[in-house]
Amino acid sequence: MSRIGKQPIPVPAGVTVSVDGNRVTVKGPKGELSTPLHEGIAVAVADGKVEVTRASDQKRHRAMHGTTRALLNNMVRGVKDPFEKVLEIHGTGYSANVSGQTLELDIGFSNKIKVDLPSGVEVKTEKGRPIVLKVMGPDRQAVGQVAAVIRSKRPPSPYGDNKGIRYRGEQIRKKAGKAFGDKK
Repeated sequence: MSRIGKQPIPVPAGVTVSVDGNRVTVKGPKGELSTPLHEGIAVAVADGKVEVTRASDQKRHRAMHGTTRALLNNMVRGVKDPFEKVLEIHGTGYSANVSGQTLELDIGFSNKIKVDLPSGVEVKTEKGRPIVLKVMGPDRQAVGQVAAVIRSKRPPSPYGDNKGIRYRGEQIRKKAGKAFGDKK
């Protein structure tokens, strides 16, 4: 039995979980999420808890048992308190602006980079040095994907200039670069 899969998921107040055939829907104050269930996985909602069970001990059922429980737990947590990733933009003259569902980055290229944001994901900017971007939303996977796409537009430089977009608290391993001087 999966150690993660057999743990019940507590449902906080204000969150409702409903199962309709092979689809689970979670509604809360911050949004609504739904996911399909894999074959052989069953979900039961009772007494303010969600329980995930599997049909047999086949390898594919065992593999999806804990995964389904983790996905449902993230959905329940996300509709109550949204997930957040914090990015920092380091670089002279770099800027970021949000207009509607588009993030516009000025990160040292000749053109401004535009990143389209999916529905349900919100980005807030904080001015100052470094510029801080907060990516928030109820869907953990979507928040992480948007943060990764933003970071990929200008990854942090491993050389001495410290420019680029990085996650808050990320440590950049520095490289020495080319050595200059007299050759013997």
